[in-house]
Amino acid sequence: MENLIYLDNAATSWPKPDKVYAFMVDFYRQCGVNPGRSGFDKAIEAGNIVEDLRKRLTAFFGGDEDTPERLCFGYNATDALNLLINGLLESGDHVITTKIEHNSVIRPINHLVRDHGVEATFVPFDVRGFVDPEEIRQAVRPNTKLVIVNHGSNVLGTIQPVAAIGRICRELGITFAVDASQTAGMVPIDMKAMNIDALAFTGHKSLMGSTGIGGLCIRKHLEIRHTRSGGTGVRSAFPYHLDEYPFRMEYGTPNMVGIASLWAGQGWMEKFGGVEKIHEQEMMLTRRLVDGFRQIDGVVTYCCDSLDNHLSTVSMNVEGFEAADVGIMLDVDFNIATRTGLHCAPLVHEQIGTLPLHGSVRFAIGPFNTIEHIDTAIEGVTEINERAKARTAAPAR
Repeated sequence: MENLIYLDNAATSWPKPDKVYAFMVDFYRQCGVNPGRSGFDKAIEAGNIVEDLRKRLTAFFGGDEDTPERLCFGYNATDALNLLINGLLESGDHVITTKIEHNSVIRPINHLVRDHGVEATFVPFDVRGFVDPEEIRQAVRPNTKLVIVNHGSNVLGTIQPVAAIGRICRELGITFAVDASQTAGMVPIDMKAMNIDALAFTGHKSLMGSTGIGGLCIRKHLEIRHTRSGGTGVRSAFPYHLDEYPFRMEYGTPNMVGIASLWAGQGWMEKFGGVEKIHEQEMMLTRRLVDGFRQIDGVVTYCCDSLDNHLSTVSMNVEGFEAADVGIMLDVDFNIATRTGLHCAPLVHEQIGTLPLHGSVRFAIGPFNTIEHIDTAIEGVTEINERAKARTAAPAR
């Protein structure tokens, strides 16, 4: 596995920066105690890093810096989105979302529709992979409570016009939430400028943190019902879960290793030159990959004719093979890791017509990929395409 070419960064970034690994281990060895539960020095030190990270991430996302307690930690973006969706919607409400969404949005909404009397509209995307903000406006009803949109598609790599959608939501007085799983740490986000009321993020992708950490950044004018309850380490005699933030959205002992990883990831990104520099490097490689694929007769790419407003994620198929077959050959014959299948986004594949192929092959470039990795991937796909043509040309027995 030493020579593995890892192109599955949309699933999780790997490897992490060495400084992230080192800080995680050192912090947990030296200060791996429960924050906020006791007054001894180690507990205070652990609590300090939690509160410092709240401030750093609130500023990073362009949230309300005077209320950093509204940066609330959870397990991942799916966990955060469930808290958000279930904490905002109730019977009789209408929610608008899109067909670009991940199952972390689709399934909670579908459960509310089926089980709790919520109404939902799924707005399609265009042939380029973008949602038209005016279609969001047209979908609004008198009972529309929430608009929730995936900032960056984990299948197509397209970055949605959330600022334009946010302006419409602010104009109409509708809460606007964004799933930033793919974009947090890859492209700049400014919640205030984009009129985003709540932002769900995960730590293990472009924020360079570990798995098992994520959360919500919530603007100070928005209230979300808490749908869970438990220990907070604060006001333990009170018989109900606390209403104040961050406790309103946090339950039990936090993932301190994950928090340490995010803290170190912020430092690494700053030293690298910020998200703009990281994105610039990744998109240089993405353009090389797409240009290579365009030269191969028999390779189909999706929604990347233009790479403006795009992430370093590219989905493709080789004519004559199902997606899984291509992924296996890339892995076994070329030591290249990609992601095949429906990518937990079935409505995307339904709209682009890849369900019969059981999805697509996704290449997702990260900050540690190189030109040599990309060229090897192009060579591998070229050879696989030749195999497909030879199989098609072979006479039937």
